[in-house]
Amino acid sequence: MSSSTLANHGAHGAAVHHEDDHHHDVDGTTQLGFWIYLMSDCIIFATLFATYAVLAGATDGGPTGRELFELGFVFIETMFLLASSGTCGLAMLASDRGDADKVSFWLKITFVLGACFIAMEVYEFQHLIHEGASPQRSAFLSAFFTLVGTHGLHVTAGLVWMGVLMFQIKRFGVGGFMTRRLATFSMFWHFLDVVWICVFTLVYLKGAM
Repeated sequence: MSSSTLANHGAHGAAVHHEDDHHHDVDGTTQLGFWIYLMSDCIIFATLFATYAVLAGATDGGPTGRELFELGFVFIETMFLLASSGTCGLAMLASDRGDADKVSFWLKITFVLGACFIAMEVYEFQHLIHEGASPQRSAFLSAFFTLVGTHGLHVTAGLVWMGVLMFQIKRFGVGGFMTRRLATFSMFWHFLDVVWICVFTLVYLKGAM
């Protein structure tokens, strides 16, 4: 092998090694940045939960959670979101196998389940306001609408993010930077499920007692 061939081979190997290092650096930076974002979101929700806990009894003579909350309805709503967490996990497993079609399929199911959750939440809000239980009625209702509404806005943002991912999968497939984007989205979606379990337990279950 000539010296020029060896030099070219060495240069190519160095370039590949540099590209791999850059890829790992980007992955690490993205994951770290997103974990920081999730921690900031944890602080936001912790503040909203604390505010709700303080104001839960401040009904000002208005309706209480026991009078307003329909646990059967909220339970179905919860099942939609928890099921979407499972289908999101199946999408990630398909991504690990490099199966773009299955990833898109499971993301579509996840999207539909998430959209059903949001539709039920919007219906609940409209029903409460129609019954006179608007955010202005009492501090309890202000805290309730703020906490649950903030979670709903996060889920809505997740649905938009999911739609973008499905479009990108059609264009780029899975693997490479798409694996990183899917993993980041998966963390976000599972985080919202955990927050909702806290909402269901501390707001609805406790409030209905």
